[in-house]
Amino acid sequence: MDVGSSGMRVCSSLGCLGLNPLGGLGKVVGGRSSFSSGKGRSHQGPVKYGFTLVKGKANHPMEDYHVAKFVLLQGHELGLFAIYDGHLGDSVPAYLQKHLFSNILKDEEFWTDPNQSISKAYEKTDQAILSHSPDLGRGGSTAVTAILIDGQKLWVANIGDSRAVLSKNGQAIQMSIDHEPNIERGSIENRGGFVSNMPGDVARVNGQLAVARAFGDKNLKSHLRSDPDVRNADIDSDTELLILASDGLWKVMSNQEAVDIAKKTKDPLRAAKQLAVEALNRDSKDDISCIVVRFKG
Repeated sequence: MDVGSSGMRVCSSLGCLGLNPLGGLGKVVGGRSSFSSGKGRSHQGPVKYGFTLVKGKANHPMEDYHVAKFVLLQGHELGLFAIYDGHLGDSVPAYLQKHLFSNILKDEEFWTDPNQSISKAYEKTDQAILSHSPDLGRGGSTAVTAILIDGQKLWVANIGDSRAVLSKNGQAIQMSIDHEPNIERGSIENRGGFVSNMPGDVARVNGQLAVARAFGDKNLKSHLRSDPDVRNADIDSDTELLILASDGLWKVMSNQEAVDIAKKTKDPLRAAKQLAVEALNRDSKDDISCIVVRFKG
């Protein structure tokens, strides 16, 4: 996420990516290494996933975290995928990695009204973060989450500018909404805040934050929203893959360009790596996190 910082380049090429072994299923990532990747698959169907996280040029520690795993719950197999892009520290995305999905899935209405359960859990988790702010600090995080139910139904939610893109018959379909300050200027101003548009810079809430919705950010919270946009899709024979990524990818690549790169290989880990490499080649300066979920072989 863009908070206006810059610094040394840590990983900048395929060579950097090649120096590291593959991580395992559901590997915990963030704050300590410049690179991590891994892969996994459904135990009940053809769905496979791969993920890659690469530290950006900024001189702070890695602030992106992820979730990518399959779990069994009440007789159903759930694919849980998320990108959490932190700012002003990694404590909030680390908290989300540990708690957000559990808050969604333990809601008693999840199986009958996933939309409502996801929305409630996002708000509940944000309130918990704010109540723990002395421990978690003043930072915040975006989130994009995807829950795949029995390989057939997909629920995507997001706040901020981490994005989910679905490919159907090779065509990119954006499943999330980028919450940019200029787009939500009315809401921000109604809450007593303002949006700055300095020459050569992106729009920022109160001159600070480049997204209009986020978890945490206690000092700005009165001017920010933390309710997610939630969408769903049926996974049919025309649905090829899902890409979740932080804005380190989307700042330099269109939805269709990402889909065109990812669909060239049936290996989702290789696809995620190729997306990260291309973002680096296009001089992306932010942390780059990418999950590719492939729905068929």
